This record gives sequence, C-alpha cells and structure tokens, in this order.
Amino acid sequence: MSDPTTVEPAASPVEAAPEAPAPPPSTAFPVVGIGASAGGLAAFEAFFAGMPDSGQTGMAFVIVQHLSPDHKSILADLIRRYTRMDVVEAANGLKVQPDCTYIIPPNHDLTFSDGALWLTQHHEPRGLRLTVDHFFRSLATAQRERAICIVMSGTGSDGTLGLRAVKGEGGLVIAQAPESTEYDGMPRSAIATGMVDCVLPPAEMAQQLIAYARHAFDLQRRAVAPPSREGVLKKVCVLLRAKTGHDFSQYKETTLIRRMERRMALHQIEQPEDYLHHARENPQEVEALFRDLLIGVTNFFRDPEAFKLLEEKVIPRIVADKSAHDTVRVWVCACSTGEEAYSIAMLLYEAMIELKRSFKVQVFATDIDTLAIEQARAGVFPASIADDITPDRLNQFFTHDPQRGTYRIQKHIRDLLVFSAQDVIKDPPFSKLDLISCRNLLIYLNAEVQKKLIPLFHYALVPGGALFLGSSETVGESARLFSVVDRKWKLYHRLATESGAARPALVDFVPPLFDHNDRRVVAQPTADAEIGNLRRITEQALLSHYAQACVLVNSRGQILHIRGRTGQFLEPAAGDAAMNVLSMARDGLRRELTIALHKVVAHKTAVTYDGLRVQANGHPINARLVVRPVDIGAGSTASVVYLVILEETPEQDQRAAGPGETDQDDRVTALEQELRAKDEYLQTTLEEMETTNEELKSTNEEMQSVNEELQSTNEELETSKEELQSVNEELSTVNAELQDKVADLSRANSDMNNLLAGTGVGTLFVDHQLRIARFTPSTTQVINLIASDIGRPLEHVVNNLVRYDHMVEDIRQVLDTLVPKEAEIQIKAGMWYLMRIRPYRTMENLIEGAVVTLIDISERKKIDQALRKSEARLNVFINQAFAGVSEMDLDGRFLFVNDRLCEALGYTRDELLQRRLRDVTDPEDLPALQAQVDKLIKGGPDFQLDKRCVRKNGSRVATHERISAIRDGDGQPSSLLALSFNLPHGNGAPALPR
Repeated sequence: MSDPTTVEPAASPVEAAPEAPAPPPSTAFPVVGIGASAGGLAAFEAFFAGMPDSGQTGMAFVIVQHLSPDHKSILADLIRRYTRMDVVEAANGLKVQPDCTYIIPPNHDLTFSDGALWLTQHHEPRGLRLTVDHFFRSLATAQRERAICIVMSGTGSDGTLGLRAVKGEGGLVIAQAPESTEYDGMPRSAIATGMVDCVLPPAEMAQQLIAYARHAFDLQRRAVAPPSREGVLKKVCVLLRAKTGHDFSQYKETTLIRRMERRMALHQIEQPEDYLHHARENPQEVEALFRDLLIGVTNFFRDPEAFKLLEEKVIPRIVADKSAHDTVRVWVCACSTGEEAYSIAMLLYEAMIELKRSFKVQVFATDIDTLAIEQARAGVFPASIADDITPDRLNQFFTHDPQRGTYRIQKHIRDLLVFSAQDVIKDPPFSKLDLISCRNLLIYLNAEVQKKLIPLFHYALVPGGALFLGSSETVGESARLFSVVDRKWKLYHRLATESGAARPALVDFVPPLFDHNDRRVVAQPTADAEIGNLRRITEQALLSHYAQACVLVNSRGQILHIRGRTGQFLEPAAGDAAMNVLSMARDGLRRELTIALHKVVAHKTAVTYDGLRVQANGHPINARLVVRPVDIGAGSTASVVYLVILEETPEQDQRAAGPGETDQDDRVTALEQELRAKDEYLQTTLEEMETTNEELKSTNEEMQSVNEELQSTNEELETSKEELQSVNEELSTVNAELQDKVADLSRANSDMNNLLAGTGVGTLFVDHQLRIARFTPSTTQVINLIASDIGRPLEHVVNNLVRYDHMVEDIRQVLDTLVPKEAEIQIKAGMWYLMRIRPYRTMENLIEGAVVTLIDISERKKIDQALRKSEARLNVFINQAFAGVSEMDLDGRFLFVNDRLCEALGYTRDELLQRRLRDVTDPEDLPALQAQVDKLIKGGPDFQLDKRCVRKNGSRVATHERISAIRDGDGQPSSLLALSFNLPHGNGAPALPR
C-alpha cells in the first residue's frame, strides 16, 4: 500500500482515466445463452424450428434450464428433432463450436470461460438455484459484445441479474413475449428491467438473431468507417439533449460510436446517416439509445478487495472522530440501481456496531437514470445477489421474499440513503462530504470533463475526506489535491489547499447550458438549425461570463431547472431527497425566499431583496435575491413558473443611508416587526406539521412492526411454498419431456406393430417364466393363440406342430445358454416354418425373455424338393451317358465328373476331383489345349480338339474333347464344361504308346 502522505505523480488527461481495455472475447463468434424454466420445452422447439434448414448460423447456442436433479434429462434428444445442428450435453472443459447446441446437465451450474464450458455441482437447496443468472454473468464476462442472452418461459426472476451484465457489456438481450409463454414470470421480470432489446415469440427469434449477427459482426463491412460519422455523432448528441435534457457530447467518442453501432445492428441499418434519420422519425429510438448509454455493470461489493480496503483503511478514519451529534456524509455518483451505495451503507452501519457508537449517516446516491433511481429506492433485488453478499450480511441487512424470489433491503439500512436524480456534469455538487464514490464513470467522459470533475470532488470533500474511483481511473493532473491511499484500487484522501489559494480549476468548471429551444432547433431545416446553433453559442458565452446563478421553480418551490453555480446559496437538505428550493436554501436566505415566492405567486409581480447575509460554506456573504414570474405559454402544463435569481454582491455596494434616514428606519422597523410576526406564525405552523408528521411516522413504524411479525409468522409457510413451487417447476419440465416420450413410444409401437404385421413373420415374445408377452397375428397359424392368452404360460397353449413337441425346452435352453437356436418345423396343415429362438435384449443389454420368430418356408420346401428330384434325375442321366462329362473352374480344377470319365481314366470320383485338367492331359497336347482354353475364357467360341489323356496307371488314351464356357448373368465365363468322346471301357482297353 502506498504511503498516505505521498502525492501521486501527475498524469496527462488522457492517461488519467483511460477507458478500461476490453479483453478479447473467448470466441470469435457470438454465443447465445438461452435460459428457461417451466414451459421451456415448447419454446425451445418453436425457436429451433425457426432456424435455417442448413443449420448454418455462425453462432453457438447454450440452453440453461431448471432441470430436476433426480431424473436423467432427455432434452438433448428432444431438441435434435428440430435442428440440423449438433446437439450435445455439456461436459467439463468442452470447447464451444459454432453451429452447435449445448444442453446443461441436471444438478449442475454452467460457466462459460476461455471458449469452453465448465460444470460445478449445485450447493444451494432447491428454490435458491439461479443457474441462468450464473451462466449469463460468465457469458458477459467472457464474450462482452458478442454475448447474446434469451430469457424464455419460467417462473421467478432467474436471468434478470445476468441480463444486466450482458447488456452492460454491449451484448444483445431478448425476452420471450409473455403472451406466448406457459409461465411468464421470468420474461416479465426481464422486461421490467427496461434493458430488453427485443420481445418476440420464439418462432421469430431466430430470424432476428441471424440478422443482428450478420450486421454486427461482419468485420469486412465494419472495417470502413463512413466519413460523416463525426458529424452524425454531433447531431445524435443534439437529439439526445433535446429528448432527455442530458448532454452526451462530452462522452468519449468511442463509447458513443460503439453504442450507436449496436443500435444500428439491432435495426439492420447500414449507414450512420440512415440511423440519424431513423432516430429523428422515431423518438422511442432516442430513448432506447439513451438507455444503452446509461447501462452500467454494478453489483454488491464489486471488487471485493477494494471494498475490503475501504472497510479497513478508510471508514475507520472517517468515523474515528465522529460524535453522536455529527453526521457522516457520503456521495455515490452514478449509483445506477443502488448496489454500491447500499454496500457502503452496510460498511458504515457495521462500523457503528463495532465502535458501539451511534452517529447520523447520510449516503447521497445520484444518477441521471430515473428508472434506475426508482429501482434503487425500492431496495428490492433478485435472489442472485446471494452470489455477491456473504450469508451473514444477507441475513442481517435483507429480508427474503420467497414468493417472489427477491431480497428487500431492511429499513435500518434504507433510512441511511437518499436517492435522487442528478447530472454530476451540470448539477451542483453536495458539500462537506466525508467520502465520494465515483467508480467507472470517468472512463466514459472525455479528458476536459475529467479535469473539471476531479477539482469539483475536492471542493465537495472535507479536509481528509476520501475519494473512491474505479480501478481504471485516476485523479490525473489534479494529483496535487489528493494523497494516495491505495494506487491499485484508486483510493485517495483530500489534501487541504494552501491558505488563501483559490480552489484549483473550480473557476474553470462551467456546467453546459441547456436551451429549451434545442427541441425546436432539431426539428428545423439545416440552415435554421445552424442559425439556432450560432445564437445558442452566443447566449452560452454571454451567460457563462455575466449571468447570475438562477433556479426555475414552480409555485410550490419544486426545482425545474438550475443554471449557473448555486452552491453558495443552496445545499441539499438532510433526510430524503427533495429538490425543493425552500428546503435547500442556506441560512440567511430561507425566510426571505419563502416570503418572496409567496408574494410573487399571489401578485404575479417581481420581488427583490438586497443586502441579505447568507452563510455560505462557513462564512457570510452579501447576496441579492430576485424572484420573478415567467410565462411559458398556454401550450404547457403550467402556464407560469418562477425564476429565482441569486447574486453575490460586494461589500462596497452597500451604500450609506441618505437624507430622510429616520423615516426610513421607522418604516424598516415596522416592516421587520410585521415580517417577524409572520415568520413566527409560519414557524408554528411548520412545527405543528412536523409534530403531526412524526406521529404519522410513529404509527407507520408500529404498523410495519406488526407487518414484520406477520411476515415472520408466514415465513415457514412461504419457504415450504417456495420449495413446492420449485418442485412443481421441475415436475412440469419432466412431465413435458415424458409426454413427448410417451408420444414417441406410442408412435414407435404403432410402427413396430405395422412392421411385424406387414412382413408376415410370426413373432412371439415370452418372459423369463415363459409367459406370453406379445405375439403377431401370423403366429396363430402355428400356435393357437388369442388376445386373452397374454400372460399365460406357453406350455398351457395348444400348438399345431407335427413331430415337434419340445419347443418349451428349446426356449428354456436358449435362456440358459444365450445361444440362438433354429429349426424347420411343420404344422398339421402341411405348411413348413423356419423357427428361430433368440434371447430378448433391452437397450441396456439386459435379458428379459426370448423371441420366437416363425417364417413361412412352405414354398421354399416345395422348390427344394423339386430341385432334389431334378438333380437326382440329371445325375442318373449324366452317369449313364456314353461320353465323359466334367465341369472345371477357370483354372482347370475339376468341380464335377461323371462315372464314365472316372471309369475311363481309372480314378475314383474323389481322386479325380482333387486334380486339374492338365494333370490328366499328355504334356505334348497341353500347349494347344491351354491356348484354346485361354481364348474361350477371353470370350472366344466353344471349341473341340483331339488329345491324349493320361490314365492313373500312366498309359494314354486318345479322346475327342468338346469344351464350352458356362457364363453368368453378365455374360462372363464362370466355369468350363468338357465332354470327352471315344473313351475306352475299363483298364483292359488298348493303350497308346508312351
């Protein structure tokens, strides 16, 4: 840690608060996280059914659903029907690829990091598992602007906190249209944040996603910046100022460009000029861009190390010298939805408990986002904040609402904070502050504004007060105003300025002027707009140098607009934030301001007070007060407002009284007495009102106490209801999956029945006890079965078999040995069947009985018998033939020989079948024979020749051979047929010489 007395070296304005460098995304392609709970299955089916038929999207999809931890999920099988993409269940370390879909497994949390999915076991009980939030937050951190999240059907608010992180990083947020959901809790909670970009039914989401991805991440298209972008940015800032009253021209150009390009991608607008035209034509688009620019990533105790340092080093120093009558004042700039402000309030409360000393705490939390301020005031947060807050703090500072799945900040912490809408750039700051927290705001502002804000913070802090900045921010050139507490986490202490020295750079801080005519300027043609701009620039220059501080109020003193620096005359009042000029007036100004405003409201004439002594920051100043009515036209909701002009006057302007001093003194004395009487009357009235208000507050506290007791009584029932609701969600999911499974099984069963019946194959299913489980109609031809026989033992049923009475024994043998068995059987009607007995195996390879199939082979039997007769008849004819008959393969090996050839050559049939044609041919005749055979095999004609055969005893006999080719269906030779003539009878025939 740095020495507190060390002054940090000065830095250039640009280096002082660089925008936090964005780490590269984990993957170069978008990753879409889809969160759902009960009713999500139908939404998934509609979503993937709308994907391109090719399955090519360039994106990866991760489905995160609340699944029952007690059942295996079949969600991946169900999703595969509706997409050509690969659908797999997520595994630890699984790399994510484009055009793939990943499904979360039951009873796990899923995290995306380094381009891969990581699983962790659930540690929370049912009802507290915020799986969708957990994944969305990791996706936002890893993918940044390439993160896309979709919130679909489900109960509760899971996903709400995660989508804030995605939107804060510039990603896309889509919610399912509530009317298209079965359970609309999750989508409505997401839509209520105001951060959802598109609300669509699931069937239309795919088209929107693909169009957005092609426009937003087409690097070749985005590589060329339009030359008119800078001019368009200025005009967009004018539109924003006219619509919202906030000037974004002092934001960094890169931030504005990135947010504008995101909106262009959402609407598929190519050119910045076209987007400017779209924004002019659609005021709601300006509001949407405004919301995008305000998105901030915040959570409780963000950067735990920084808050630990704040708790240990800064807060003890702040509260060390505080007494019961002192006030600890804290200002949290850009508080968003209040998480950081509440975190600091908790630390201050814990410090009071530890010191056993009570003092007043005021935490002023401000932001320009009125919607965020309203959420912060409500103090209600989703259950996912449990990831950021310790269980002890969660129990001590929050009340859990199990029915809504939310946490509400407790009253003793809520009373420490005051939330109000404020623009830190143009509105007056708070003063006499002990701590200012302004984290991750400066990184979005240009260097000039940063140079003005840091001295402003120095001005607002008491000597020794602390400044808490974001990790990527520093005090820059104003380092001489602060000492460093911790350089890494950007904690500083205010240094006192030298005596008599002017406040550094404060005189240069001129809030940007806002002209109501800006709205008209935007709507006018270009030439008129330029003239209006020149006029406004001239007015701004004059007012910056010569105009007094002034406040525009209504008849009740509510502030409508502030121009100039009013800090010397006005300061925020203690208690709940109230932008009322009467309650904010400093001592010496309040009474005259109250009277003057009442007079002007009553008489519609200007009232002026000179010579007022106002206590400004501990020292009196002379002031002049003017209150005058301002007519703003009949077209407004209030035709008259009132301008309060405040001006500091020097001492020398107070002139001595002239002649007639006595008369004037008497008149002044009378007026002072009259005013004092009226002031006392007003004071009494105010005291009575305050007393009544205190009584009402006391009654309200008693009612709240009774309400808390009732809530405590119902807590156990609510907890049980929450668990039942969680179980019901899981059962709804399981039921939807089972219904689809039943439909699949019913369809598969119908297909199987039709298949078995259509093939004509008799099939019989039996269990281990050989009880009949199922059979097909064809089985009744063999076994006399009827529908009521299902469940009966097979041996009790009569069959129609002939000479086969051991079917039951054969089935038992197959079940014992698991060896299939088959046999040919005949029934009494004369028909033949091929019976096959096999074990019945389940998908898990378990044996649960046997399957007997009966295939009708009657026709085959008849054909076999006919073939056998023909074959016997042919064999008799061939063997009785006078010539020798032989069949050979293409290599000359004998395949068949008749008796006449065996007798003539002196071989037995078996001996001759082991020889080749060349073995029984005289070597001198072999070349001629081989040449003729080769021609025949190559497609030549049948041939005949005379040759000598070698008999078994070595003698030779002259034969006349006729050789033909036996050809297959393609006309190719498959074997050779040889007929041998002139064969002698027996071994006694005359032999040729060797």
